[in-house]
Amino acid sequence: QVQLVESGGGLVQPGGSLRLSCAASGFTLDFYAIGWFRQAPGKEREGVSCISMGGSTDYADSVKGRFTISRDDFKNTVYLQMNSLKPEDTAVYYCAARRNYCSQNQRTYEYWGQGTQVTVSS
Repeated sequence: QVQLVESGGGLVQPGGSLRLSCAASGFTLDFYAIGWFRQAPGKEREGVSCISMGGSTDYADSVKGRFTISRDDFKNTVYLQMNSLKPEDTAVYYCAARRNYCSQNQRTYEYWGQGTQVTVSS
């Protein structure tokens, strides 16, 4: 069964850090790009970061310098390290997989996780 499972979300104070994980099962991530997306209440889902099959990375302007995406193909897992978190980072975070390269077109992603809630609040 092909599956992506996110974990690591939670409640954190402004300025704090969280590390999200996206673990794949039923397929290998070696030939896939993994994107992180988020959806805040009342807003459309937006791209946060992506890492290609070859390790190239991309970030939304709103998270550049604060978030870092990485992959461990041996563990079949992608991570999103989130530092200096702000209240506006509050959202449900999703990971998704597509072949080879990153894309801003969410409809081209084949597999999606169920999401993990991140809440930044004092």
